[in-house]
Amino acid sequence: MKMLTIENLSKSYAEKLLFDNVSYSITDNERIGIIGVNGTGKSTFLKIIAGVEDSDSGIISSSKGYTISYLAQQPEFNENNTVLEQVFFGDTPLIRLLREYEAVLLQLEHDPANPSVQDLLFKVQQKMDAENAWEANSNAKAVLTKLGITDFSKVVGELSGGQKKRVAMAQCLIQTPDLLILDEPTNHLDYSTIKWLEDYLSRYNGALLLVTHDRYFLDRVTNRILEIDQGNLYSYTGNYGDFLEAKALREEQEQASESKRQNLFRRELAWIRRGAKARTTKQKARIDRFEELEKTSGPVDKEKVDIAIGGSRLGKKVIELKDVSKRFGVRTVLDNFSFLIKPGDRIGIVGNNGSGKSTLLNMLAGRVGADSGEVEVGQTVKMGYYTQENDDMDENKRMIEYIKETAEVIRTLEGKVISASQMLERFLFPVHTHGTPIRKLSGGEKRRLYLLKVLMSEPNVLLLDEPTNDLDTQTLTVLEDYLEEFPGVVITVSHDRYFLDKIAKQLLTFNENGNVGHYYGDYSDYLEQLDLSIKEREPKQESKVVADEKQTKKIKLTYMEQKEWGEIEGKIAVLEEECVEINKKIEQAGSDYEKAQSLLLEQQSKSEELEWLIERWTELSEIVEGN
Repeated sequence: MKMLTIENLSKSYAEKLLFDNVSYSITDNERIGIIGVNGTGKSTFLKIIAGVEDSDSGIISSSKGYTISYLAQQPEFNENNTVLEQVFFGDTPLIRLLREYEAVLLQLEHDPANPSVQDLLFKVQQKMDAENAWEANSNAKAVLTKLGITDFSKVVGELSGGQKKRVAMAQCLIQTPDLLILDEPTNHLDYSTIKWLEDYLSRYNGALLLVTHDRYFLDRVTNRILEIDQGNLYSYTGNYGDFLEAKALREEQEQASESKRQNLFRRELAWIRRGAKARTTKQKARIDRFEELEKTSGPVDKEKVDIAIGGSRLGKKVIELKDVSKRFGVRTVLDNFSFLIKPGDRIGIVGNNGSGKSTLLNMLAGRVGADSGEVEVGQTVKMGYYTQENDDMDENKRMIEYIKETAEVIRTLEGKVISASQMLERFLFPVHTHGTPIRKLSGGEKRRLYLLKVLMSEPNVLLLDEPTNDLDTQTLTVLEDYLEEFPGVVITVSHDRYFLDKIAKQLLTFNENGNVGHYYGDYSDYLEQLDLSIKEREPKQESKVVADEKQTKKIKLTYMEQKEWGEIEGKIAVLEEECVEINKKIEQAGSDYEKAQSLLLEQQSKSEELEWLIERWTELSEIVEGN
């Protein structure tokens, strides 16, 4: 059994302790999710295990030949690489072989008549056969396609940030390491891609270690949770739901133990104050015990993000869109869209990446104008816009200066006045850190600080663009509680199913042609109905080709798919025989490099066709077996 062992690992930055003497062992097929408030060291923990960053002390050891792939939150790229070159950039034996094969092909392209290059190609192709690398080659393209990347020759520097993250994910997935480490893998992914990733990871043979804010994803993928809290590492068996239950029990037990300790402490303190003289062994022992109790610290009271901030008064008219259209070049994102936003509305905006969701928020905020139509905003509307980027965040400023730019004090829903410094404390920033320059904060801490700034403007209409990205699950839970009590309007773009289920009461659904649908209900119900409508359409297609009633009930395929299913196994058998014959001819070619080269090219073409047919057979068989 392959294993990675962590022993007495410690890490701190200046006065900030992340973890202290933590130990753990990662075994085969473990699916581990890491939980902790932003700034507790989750990403740092991943980096140390991946070998990207050093610890202060401790040892990480693993089985011989143990391989690790790491997906960072902000991956680094060679901007001049093509997508496929970037995906094949790695150091596992398989990736090195694929890279070697691509390099030899490039040499052959420049010097096709060179016998030594032809001989080298022949040897590399034999290695590809021996390592079953042809499948990895086609798998890389399949994974990229599933992640929404179809132009493999496109230069990485021309991709968007979200597309780059997907390329980096494909690069990790195809290496099939013993340990796959993923830092916020669902960021920038839409629902269908997240669902595909869930299914992919459920079939993954190695161990998995991940940090994610997506609680549904965490619940469905993991079988163990590690929590980093106050420098300690706590391990829980099961998924996210099991973790919540076990953590509540642990904290309850800790509080009970602390209550006993405090009672004992008070009794000992009263005895000491009576002036007991340490003349006897018994009295000396009690004094020693008191001193020990005095030094011992109990469990820290869990800090909570208290954000019950009041909002400005909102009148009857909020926002109305009348026949609004918006295009970018030839692409239409809104086509004669009309919609009335009313007081108290809780609206989720969903759709594929690039369909126009963020554009709508920018139009509501007045940052982007419509090509035609009107966007009418009520006179009492005061917007707070939480964007995907930390707008106008000067990272050289200190936290307290940044917050005071918005307000020195704010009022809560109960009418109490709270200072900027007190608000920072409520957002888990201790007093001694308020003078810290923003550049020294973690990515998640910067997002939490930015969220505080938006809320301190006391808006009555909140626009939230992917608010769950980079925020920890604890902060998200409290934010959700706050939004449930928020008296104004909430409009949010999000791919986070858990967040949308808790917040949104209605959905605006974007498609690719500028049309926007409207759905009353939560996101999970919408997705369920969407899946159901797709399934309902399948029998109608099948009914046209019913040849045998019994077979139709068993195999729900279209006419063309049913025809393909009946022929595909025969085609695979023929191709396999052809590949065997070509291999024999290559062996007989000897030093006839020209003939060998021709056969090698034919072999490559047949192998690729065979791999495609096998993959297609798998897709069709899943449909058949599923029915």
